[in-house]
Amino acid sequence: MLKKSSNPYYHILYWLFVVFILTIIFGRSWGNNTAALFFVCMLLPIILGTSYFFNYVLVPKYYLKKKYLKFGLYTFYMFVVSLYLESIVIMFSFIYLGNFNFHNLAPNSFDTLLLAVVMYLLVFLGSFLLMARQIKERDQQINKLITEQNKNKISVLELTSNRKTVKIPYDDIIYIESMADYIKVHTTKDEVISKEKISKLAERLPDQFLRIHRSFIVNKTRIKTVAYNEVTIDDITLNIGRSYQKVVRNEMIGRTPL
Repeated sequence: MLKKSSNPYYHILYWLFVVFILTIIFGRSWGNNTAALFFVCMLLPIILGTSYFFNYVLVPKYYLKKKYLKFGLYTFYMFVVSLYLESIVIMFSFIYLGNFNFHNLAPNSFDTLLLAVVMYLLVFLGSFLLMARQIKERDQQINKLITEQNKNKISVLELTSNRKTVKIPYDDIIYIESMADYIKVHTTKDEVISKEKISKLAERLPDQFLRIHRSFIVNKTRIKTVAYNEVTIDDITLNIGRSYQKVVRNEMIGRTPL
């Protein structure tokens, strides 16, 4: 199943694909595509509710928080309610078809139950894939936090300049400028040039620093003002790259000029 997204079209396309595939498979098995489509559409709302409740309520609220007992209990309750509603839908479907004499439409009850089982298997498959994705993302977030903490433990930037190791305190850095394969670190005392790419350096810096341009990384604590396409840092004005404007806006939102 597709990962939860702000774009609902991914979900719509996924479930349309499920309806199409099940209609084709069971339509051929029953010899009646209309009957297959009818029962798939009748059971789909319950399967949808079960799938989204399991994936986006039970998994993040209980399983990912290691509340396994509640997760198992509520999952059991969910499937009891889901199966009860499904049996009502199946019973209603046969009564409806019987009243309107659609003799050639309805398959036998065993085939309908088999369809329901297959749809639930799809829910389990989608849930397993989504759960694996959520666990992976959680682990990535944890690793990111650990990495960031390790960065913050180091209060200096170590660079090689003129074949010597130079340690620059983070608080002394005003901004870092890219010069092709070299970088120039502008500090409160002097300038340090080192043969290193700015993209690699950005990965080593903590959240105290913000890349505003493909050629500039600034110390956020020294920013005085932020405009649409430039920042003023100490007494220096630097351009904000077009591809970085949204990132800078999000980082500095609500910030008042110093």
